[in-house]
Amino acid sequence: MTPDKKRAREAAQVVLEEFGIKRIPVPVERIIKSKNIMLEYAPLDEELSGMAYTQDGISIIGINALHHPNRQRFSAAHELGHHVLHAAEINETVHVSKGLRALKRDPVSSQGSDPLEIDANTFASELLMPEKFLLEEIGPDGLDMEDETSVEKLAKRFRVSVAAMKFRLGGLI
Repeated sequence: MTPDKKRAREAAQVVLEEFGIKRIPVPVERIIKSKNIMLEYAPLDEELSGMAYTQDGISIIGINALHHPNRQRFSAAHELGHHVLHAAEINETVHVSKGLRALKRDPVSSQGSDPLEIDANTFASELLMPEKFLLEEIGPDGLDMEDETSVEKLAKRFRVSVAAMKFRLGGLI
């Protein structure tokens, strides 16, 4: 299986359209709850960001309550990505995301090379930082990626980490 970033971005755009999202920050919790997915916050081991599974017809997302709120938002969007993109893979099996890069605890997934994880991260990036909203915020003059203050302000507007914003902006260039 290979990652399908195009499919992941398109799926996130469908969710944005489905919920009529017209501005930032994207209300990821409201989207999850509106999709009848239980969203639970609980203290987890530091390296665990979240989990996604469906059991007996009940869809659940668990998020590490000990992480920074911006990381929790990204984890929630990432786990939503698993529900949207990988329903068969998470049915009756708990999938744990470790450091936002792992669906399963193994050497391949911890390196961020697991196709399911790449898809879920791509989905989360597009959902929380939609390309059209980013381009509107950046404006016609663009953004100097070396200007930390500008990147921090942009990350704050989208309620994501600076690292997530830099990664997302790097994918647009």
